[in-house]
Amino acid sequence: MSLSITNTTKGKLPRLPFAKMAEAVLGKEYDCSLVIVSSRKSRELNRTYRGKDYPTNILSFPLDENEGEIFLDLKKTQAEAAPFERSYTNFVGFLFIHGLLHLKGLDHGVKMENAEKKIRTIFKI
Repeated sequence: MSLSITNTTKGKLPRLPFAKMAEAVLGKEYDCSLVIVSSRKSRELNRTYRGKDYPTNILSFPLDENEGEIFLDLKKTQAEAAPFERSYTNFVGFLFIHGLLHLKGLDHGVKMENAEKKIRTIFKI
């Protein structure tokens, strides 16, 4: 498992076991990058790849079977943590796990929710 983290903003990424989470979801042979982006960049990516003209908290892009990228907007995440009844740190972990499962090929639904619960339990998220 290889995880690279790049922060393109001034926002501070909370301390979470990102590499261990990624390995738990994706396995040892996966190369993943986590990029922290501004709301402007998040909006640009969301518009370009999903046709939705607003910033979003997280975007996942599988590149091939063993490689993918996750883009995380910390400002958007911080604003959404309270409405989801989670602390900021917990919500970042929650979204990262969600994004990892998308890289694994899961779509929204019961199967994904069950997989999320399993991983969140392991990491107390």
